[in-house]
Amino acid sequence: MADFFKRLVSGLSKTRDNIVSGMDSIFHGFTKIDEDFYEELEEVLIMGDLGVQATYDILEDLREKVKERHIKEPLECRQLLIDSIKEQMDVGETAYEFEEKTSVVMVIGVNGVGKTTTIGKLAGKLRAQGKKVVLAAADTFRAAAGEQLKEWANRAQAELIGGQEGSDPAAVVYDAVAAAKARHADVLLCDTAGRLHNKKNLMEELKKMNRIIDREFPEAFRETLVVLDATTGQNALQQAKEFNEVADITGIILTKMDGTAKGGIAVAIQAELGIPVKYIGVGETIDDLQKFDADTFVNALFTAE
Repeated sequence: MADFFKRLVSGLSKTRDNIVSGMDSIFHGFTKIDEDFYEELEEVLIMGDLGVQATYDILEDLREKVKERHIKEPLECRQLLIDSIKEQMDVGETAYEFEEKTSVVMVIGVNGVGKTTTIGKLAGKLRAQGKKVVLAAADTFRAAAGEQLKEWANRAQAELIGGQEGSDPAAVVYDAVAAAKARHADVLLCDTAGRLHNKKNLMEELKKMNRIIDREFPEAFRETLVVLDATTGQNALQQAKEFNEVADITGIILTKMDGTAKGGIAVAIQAELGIPVKYIGVGETIDDLQKFDADTFVNALFTAE
């Protein structure tokens, strides 16, 4: 874990430069806590992609604490602000039940967010825990998706069930469920297409897949994860909201955290949607996909390298 914390600290360096250095210059630059002080903080938080709503709530909380504790020094607000960010991100205990049960995990995400790679990494992680994994290549609209998934399946020694390009994704899921049951798989991971510009179709497609799983595999524990690209900032938050309208999202996977100054989006997602970020990607290797813990994340963000 210590090793991952180090990686997280360095992976968040761009976000830290974007948010924390701005904050710290405010804490050091102001001699008193006044409206200007709060306004400057607000700007840094919003520009750091923490989201308007989360920023508003964080600062509201900070103001209350400052009043209650009669704090006069701007620098004393630093820890209070960190605590407020953690509080806003609180979504209760994040569960990973699917790891312990026979389960079906649907993974949704638009093209280009690193969805297929993420599924491959997840398969690898589960295999490392000794789990039997079946992969369903139900993103049949993107020619390269199946090929890419095949590579990951080989790497992770997982069984891959795919269909022809352009074939019915629900049919792939049907075959994959049959395979998962026949092989007594622990986890079935389904790679699905996420075309948000056509929400109605997407909704119908997901419903169809879900009906098949409900009917054919009623005993399976269900999880629906959305993969988002952290580098897209507010756009990622918007996608999460839209996916949440068409599917029952149980968790978020944020990729490319190491390449972005917009890592603050993790705060916005948990604070505004109340949906836990379950994994984050901070690099290319399998080990760079890690379970997300809000407190660890905020601590890493505010830790100097």
